[in-house]
Amino acid sequence: MIRRMFQRLIFASFGLAMCPAPTTAQEAVAQFIAPGAAPDTELTLRSTTDIAVLSPALQAFVALYPEVRLNYEQWGSNALYAESLAVCAGDAAAVDAVFSSGIHQMVDLVNRACASPYSSVTTAALPAARRWRDELWGVTKEAAVVIYNTDLVPLDEAPRTRFDLLDLMRRKPATYSGKIATYDIEASGLGYLFAFMDSQQATTFGGLLEGFSRVDAVATCCSAEIISGVNSGQYLLAYNVLGSYLDFASFANVGVIYPQDYTLFLSRAYMIPKTAQHPQNAALLLDFLLSAQGQAILADSNLVQRDSADETGLEQSIQRYISIDPTLLVAMDRQRRTLFEDNWRTTFDRAALP
Repeated sequence: MIRRMFQRLIFASFGLAMCPAPTTAQEAVAQFIAPGAAPDTELTLRSTTDIAVLSPALQAFVALYPEVRLNYEQWGSNALYAESLAVCAGDAAAVDAVFSSGIHQMVDLVNRACASPYSSVTTAALPAARRWRDELWGVTKEAAVVIYNTDLVPLDEAPRTRFDLLDLMRRKPATYSGKIATYDIEASGLGYLFAFMDSQQATTFGGLLEGFSRVDAVATCCSAEIISGVNSGQYLLAYNVLGSYLDFASFANVGVIYPQDYTLFLSRAYMIPKTAQHPQNAALLLDFLLSAQGQAILADSNLVQRDSADETGLEQSIQRYISIDPTLLVAMDRQRRTLFEDNWRTTFDRAALP
């Protein structure tokens, strides 16, 4: 049966001026102020993105707009969605912007009339798949990948497709017992989204669940934890990991595979809540992140995959982009989600029977 591991992200200081981690559902907080500036206005941003990853872009923003003090709160996707619903209902303190990898949850928030509209030349230039109702915008371009420990997994054994992964788990269950990690779909909104998209895209989904159970796979909530575990050899492989968190300077023993049957691509969604106290500052940050400068900084942080330097070897037909549109509401249907999660658990239970 699958083993679940829950661990909060470790807080580290990457901002220009930092605050200690709180004891609420937030995972970390930071404050960004341009050196020597005396800001006279604020911007509070809640996001699922690790401070370490987004920090360069936020530092560049306050350098460009030194009048703005940027307060950053890092949340898990499920907690951020729940808090955003409370804010929308007037039951929690307002913030100025929400930026999440749980894009199905963001679509639901917009559908519930929780967002403010905004339009600019920059937002209008986005492709239709990354913009919905001028209330939700896709800022990044990130792939869901398979990663493996390059010291412990032979190159010819590293699975290039989901079919290869299925075959590997069937052939070598003892070798990979407790050594394959993936997201826990009940703890991670991103993990649920990737699993749901897999169930829509792949005939291999049921087999993958059985295979994960057969090798006693580990399910966890956090990309950083999974990648670190593969790098250290705690895990040999990990499936559906958000590749943007891979820093090869830090994770020298991690190899990355863009699945050749299909690779999912995600664009994190940005929303200005209808209750925002400083919507004009939220709009400034959105336009900055979508600008050439902002996109270049995000690319340097692995949040935007550069097409010109694309080493994935993926043909266009293999790339599957998760569109920011009402079709994602299907994933948010309560009954459908309950059945999906029940099936996820039941599959592991059945596979664990003698």
